[in-house]
Amino acid sequence: MNLHKTIDHANAGATFGRRKIAPRACITDSKPHIRNFLREALEELGFIACECEPTENIGALLAEQRPDLVVMGLSAGGIAATGMLELLESMNFDGKVLLFGPQVSPMVTAIQAFGEQRGLAMLPLLPTPFCDNDLRDRVRPLLPVEPPPNPPVDVAEAIHANWLELWYQPKIDLHSLTLKGAEALIRMRHPTWGTIPPASFLPDKADPYFGALSSFVTSRAIKDWRYFVTEYGHVEIAINLPVTFFQDPSAIANLASHLPDHPAFEGLIVEIDGNDLIRNLPIAEKAARQLRMHNIGVSVDDLGADWPSLMELKDFPFVEIKVDREFVAGCADDRLKQIVCRRILELADGFGARTVAEGVETRADFLAVRELGFDLIQGFFFAKPMEPAKFARKILGRAMTVPH
Repeated sequence: MNLHKTIDHANAGATFGRRKIAPRACITDSKPHIRNFLREALEELGFIACECEPTENIGALLAEQRPDLVVMGLSAGGIAATGMLELLESMNFDGKVLLFGPQVSPMVTAIQAFGEQRGLAMLPLLPTPFCDNDLRDRVRPLLPVEPPPNPPVDVAEAIHANWLELWYQPKIDLHSLTLKGAEALIRMRHPTWGTIPPASFLPDKADPYFGALSSFVTSRAIKDWRYFVTEYGHVEIAINLPVTFFQDPSAIANLASHLPDHPAFEGLIVEIDGNDLIRNLPIAEKAARQLRMHNIGVSVDDLGADWPSLMELKDFPFVEIKVDREFVAGCADDRLKQIVCRRILELADGFGARTVAEGVETRADFLAVRELGFDLIQGFFFAKPMEPAKFARKILGRAMTVPH
């Protein structure tokens, strides 16, 4: 499939294959940090977003981008805002306009009414300060209603076009509430579809392009690590690789060749899916032993109902066990899940491996896994996966606190 297909923006309900085209947004405000924050928030919702200052040639930008949504801040004052609305009227803009600013403000009320009088589709005001849910509620009419299918994607083209990137989710020490590491998760930022999760584009593990994808993940993770260590210091990064990756005799040497020769580098974690690892246990064990010689540890990822298979091992070369969210989510109120977690924790303790509770999204589950004795926690309760710059700014640059 050729992903560079031209899209006719005039058809607002157009689809590309079966997937609805991602909506476009333009954010205009005089403060760069506000524009950047809104761009990131909208991209997480599935928009293709751009930003500009009110003093820029907005008319040309709007003509080029043809956004479905214009998000306007009022930092530059009411005159600039009304001028922007007049420009949109003159361009026969048929998208939505979203103002954000203080809720109790005569100026905001007047500007909102000004836009409506000119026939513009004004969304309800986004009052500041606002949370993610407030923004989602305002732009909900623009979000695709159908879940994304799994379209065939030419991975080689995606790599060549630089559409792929890594996002990072923190792994938090449950005892000290300090950052212990981060898992790198692949995303595709497509020029038409917006940000796409891996379920919609990852090839089968037997696909010939999976090797190139694995190489991309490794090299990009180390590149991001260099950025993190320069700005904030060392952070342990974990990448995901399939067992089949290590069937290549040169795989471990190639992986080790990516590692930085840097005094702050303390090692890399390779996460292998638990079911995949157990089905190919001899290959995984051998790879784990060899990787340890290169300061690379192997983590058993998403370990679930197959956990008893690991009890048969006499030597346990894996440094970490991550318990699948199936047994973590809701464990606060589920005794069976608690029993499974305890058994896996006993297994890990016997082998000297650390444990990670995956998929923690509520305070109740957070308290439960801490009481159970997990070492680390990972999940939306602390943070969603985020792009490197946002991860560095929001996680690496701040002390961790328990969300309310």
